[in-house]
Amino acid sequence: MRTFRNRTTVLAAATTAALALTLTACGDDGSGTRSEGAADSSATTAASAAGSGKDAGSEKGGDDAAETGAKGSAGSSTGTAQPAGAAKSSGGSGNTGGTSEKAAVALCTAKGLSITAERQDGPPYTHLTLSAKNTSGASCEMKEYPHIHFLDNARGVVPPVAKSKPQAPVILEPGQSAHVAVRMSEGGRKENTETVKEFTVTLKANGGGMAVVKSPAAEGLSVNPQKWATGYWTTELRNGADEF
Repeated sequence: MRTFRNRTTVLAAATTAALALTLTACGDDGSGTRSEGAADSSATTAASAAGSGKDAGSEKGGDDAAETGAKGSAGSSTGTAQPAGAAKSSGGSGNTGGTSEKAAVALCTAKGLSITAERQDGPPYTHLTLSAKNTSGASCEMKEYPHIHFLDNARGVVPPVAKSKPQAPVILEPGQSAHVAVRMSEGGRKENTETVKEFTVTLKANGGGMAVVKSPAAEGLSVNPQKWATGYWTTELRNGADEF
């Protein structure tokens, strides 16, 4: 009995110890395995994530580099386009120079002209011709018509005849003259005329001042404010346009 009990006790103790060892081993293995598995899993996940991140970063970096390169290329193209714009600006400067050359001809002034008058045809001397000779030594332009005052300013300026207006600018070279036909009256015996021995011619359109012109006849000129008229400055008198 004692031997059986001892064996039973030893067997129970051994069983208990074995069970304890088993439980401990299971607990340690389970805990260790789980921990290592979790760690391995986390490490694997982290490594995968890191790898993915690195790959993604590499791809993104590649894309960014490609995009940056593309932008750089575009920037280079834009930079190349700048000189072309500059070339166009130079062309504009050339046009400006052309305009300056065209504007180089100054307007004629009374100081640079010698203005004289002579009567046309015979009695009753209804018309006269004004001539303006360029004595300035440089080319100049005659504009519009002469503003003639035969009498006082209250009588007004002799009005122009539209059909005598030239189509092209009237440019006078040094020594060249411009001419104007002027009607003073109709020559009728019953006309109310007044006699003038000198009159003024103003280059009002030119802003070029005024000249005093003496009558070509010693007895003076007979003028009728109701009938007088003047043509435009031209380099030569033209049949038709200057006959009025």
